[in-house]
Parts: sequence; C-alpha cells; structure tokens
Amino acid sequence: MQQERKVQHVFLVGAKSLGAYGGYETFVYKLTEYHQNNKNIKYHVACKANGDGCMDESKLDGVRKISDTEFEFHNARCFKIHVPQVGAAQAIYYDVAALNECCKYIEKNGIKNPIVYIMACRIGPFAKHFYKKIHKLGGRVYLNPDGHEWMRAKWSAPIRKYWKISEQMMIKWSDLDICDSVNIEKYIHECYDRKGIKGRDPKTTFIAYGADLTLSKLSDDDKRLLNWYKEKGLSKKDYYLVVGRFVPENSFEIMIREFMASNSKRDFAIITNVNEKFLGELERKLHFKQDKRIKFVGTVYDQELLKKIRENAYAYFHGHTVGGTNPSLIEALGSTDLNLLVDVGFNKEVAQECALYWSRKEESLSKLIEQTDAMSEAEIRELGEKAKKRVSEEYTWEKICGMYERVFVGE
Repeated sequence: MQQERKVQHVFLVGAKSLGAYGGYETFVYKLTEYHQNNKNIKYHVACKANGDGCMDESKLDGVRKISDTEFEFHNARCFKIHVPQVGAAQAIYYDVAALNECCKYIEKNGIKNPIVYIMACRIGPFAKHFYKKIHKLGGRVYLNPDGHEWMRAKWSAPIRKYWKISEQMMIKWSDLDICDSVNIEKYIHECYDRKGIKGRDPKTTFIAYGADLTLSKLSDDDKRLLNWYKEKGLSKKDYYLVVGRFVPENSFEIMIREFMASNSKRDFAIITNVNEKFLGELERKLHFKQDKRIKFVGTVYDQELLKKIRENAYAYFHGHTVGGTNPSLIEALGSTDLNLLVDVGFNKEVAQECALYWSRKEESLSKLIEQTDAMSEAEIRELGEKAKKRVSEEYTWEKICGMYERVFVGE
C-alpha cells in the first residue's frame, strides 16, 4: 500500500496582504487560490496588521476568522504582524518579526521539514541568523530575490548600498533562489557564484510571474466605460496607454517627452498614482500641461474597467527598466494588441517578437510612435495574436502555480 504523502508546510514572508495590487500580493493570492484544495501543501502567510498596504480581511469573501491576529483564507493560515511606525525601516522590521513568528510556530507545533519562502532581499544582516535557526528546526530557506532593488532611482546612495549588500547576504544564506526572470537568474550567477556558504554557487531555478488573461466582462457600450471616456476626454483605439507606478525608473520622463515630440493625433493616457513632487519636476522640465494630448487620468481600481481600457487602447507603452517579469507587461501583452517596450533584457525576454522596441535615446520613441500610427489594422492584429499566444503558453497562473508545486513538494 502506497504511503500517504506528508503535508509540506510552506511559510510565505514578504507580501503585505492578500488581495492588494502589487506583485507579491497578487502572487500570494493566486498561489493560495490555485492550491487551496491541494492536500500536499499547507500555506502560512504573513500579513501586515497596520500601516501602508495592511491586510483588511473583511474585504475578502470566504475568510474564516481564527483570532484577532489570525484567519484562514484559501485554506491558508494567515497571521498578522503589527509594525511600529519606524519610517524606512518598517519593511525590515516587518520581515524580521514575521520570520520570528514563523520560527515560533514551527517549533511549537513540531512541524517537520518546513519551507520558509522569503520574498525580496530586505533583511540581509539577519539572513545568517534565520538561515541557521530554520535549519536547526529542520527547515529550508527559499528566496525570491526580486529585481535589482538597489538600482531604483527613488533610493538615496546609502540605501542603495544597503540593498546591494543585503541582496548579497540573503543569496548566500538561502537554499534555493526562485527567480521570476531568466535575466535575474543569470545576474545572480554572474555576481554571486563561488560566494555562497563555503564558496558554493547559489542554487537557482526560474519560475515566471503569471497574469489573469480573461477578457473584460464589459462591452464597448457599457455605461461605466463610456462615462470614464467622457470624463477623461478619450475614445476607443484613439489613445496610447501606460499603467504603472509613477517612479523615475519606469521612464515616464522619456515617454512624455517623446510623445510630445511626435506628430501623433492620438492622446497619451497615464493611469498612475501621482507623486506630486515627481510630477512637479516633470512639469518644470517638459511643460507637458501645454500639450492637451498628455492626460494624467488618475488610478482605476475597478479591474473589469481597467481591463477594458487596456483592450481598447491603440497601443501600450512599457518603460520599466528595473525588475524581473513585470505583471503589468504580461497583462498588456494579454489584452492590448500593440505594445511598445523599452529595449531592456527583462522586457525582451518576456515579449520576444510580439512587441516593438524603443531605446532611451532621443527620438527613438517619437519615431516609433509615428511608425505605429501608420500601421495597418492587419499588422496590429497579427502582433496582438502573437502576444496573446505567447502569454497563454508561458504566463498563465495555472502553469506558474504548477511549477511552484513541483518545487515545494516534488513530482
């Protein structure tokens, strides 16, 4: 008689909550959703109890409350960590407190062979301590190294230095690095081979990020859509679109400047959470308010409406220069036919020949905009079909979650 497989306990640390918009938050939500009936895996998810991006389980359907700090969702045990308001160190405090809670729970409940999966390289100075502690409890430490946090323009030079050192320490003190980009995996080996424990190479594997590829339930004559278009002064297939965080490394300055330099008769709709300081800097440099085509249209939290806005865009800009497999890029490839991407390795790895590329050099994007304005419907449709085929073959959540199951519990 075949012996019943023991349940693999997996502790997920690094996401703020389930259900919020954000890479790790979406990942944890989808992973627990797809594996909620999997008898071989039991997830334990750390969530923020307070502060920016904190968990509000009352907004989720199907939650079973266990206590004030614990609840069950998607058959995962979720536990909340209270974080004091300590400024920039909040994220570090949160991860350290969550890992301490994981270790306590593992020890108290006698859990055999747990996996603790840490997302992002924030707590390098504590990496060795937790690696040894988790190993002493019979567990393993897995890491998602994220994508070049130390390169982000929003950080000051000392903080960037910290991120880089933290990354090095965390990669050294982990059993497996799960990279969501082939380029990130390559970078880790180029930088950190022979720098692991006892001079070993880091052990890595590649699992991409997934995306929801279902089309919007809204029709083209839905009132929500038509009212939004009217309010923003936009119309179907007559706008270029970008959706993303309003930060310098996402190339907003270049995209706006180059669009202003183009002769396009279409609009440029920017869906983002505006940072007034950065917005002011861009206005002083570019004077974009004088160009009626440039439209900052705020944020769109209605996911069906956002999908429809993507589907009806003439083309989508993607200017992200930092990170691995970017969720907004996959969503764009799955919904918008014509995608114009900044020419960096991460983006080419994902989109391959399904998109058009521009460099950060002057006139590169403005010339591409004018070329795409002149493209035929058949040319655009062909690119859109290629993009949707690629995404449906490589980036579905079903495929991604299946790969994680093999990493966590084996074949």
